[in-house]
Amino acid sequence: MQYIVGPRSDGCILCEKAHDTEDTKNLILARGSCTYVLMNIYPYNCGHLMIAPYRHLESLEKLSVEEKGEMVAWASKSERILRDAFHAEGFNIGMNLGKVAGAGIDDHLHMHVVPRWSGDTNFMPVLGETKVIPEYLEETYAKLLPYYADT
Repeated sequence: MQYIVGPRSDGCILCEKAHDTEDTKNLILARGSCTYVLMNIYPYNCGHLMIAPYRHLESLEKLSVEEKGEMVAWASKSERILRDAFHAEGFNIGMNLGKVAGAGIDDHLHMHVVPRWSGDTNFMPVLGETKVIPEYLEETYAKLLPYYADT
């Protein structure tokens, strides 16, 4: 919610990250020919990833066949990687298209890959409006990066 209701920059954060060459600073794990994989800076769970096209598009119908295929391929690889690296027991994989559907970034389509574990929800998000993440994003990034280097 902090991102959704907080102040915004004038540009698109996903376009800015895609065109910046500092992948470590931007938590970009992998780049394909038309899409890339990055960590969510406001994760639902440890290892929450996003897959986005380089092109600034807001709907699935505007994606090319290649972009669609590469996004699904990254989702599949990310599922395997998160199972191997963090022993994820399940996943939420999907998209929120449009602000009314819950998209925090509603003008640049992206897919979420959220690893899940039995019992990964507790009273903190419900009562305290706070999600407890067990490690810093940079630590998670360092753990995942070698797995993506092999893809």
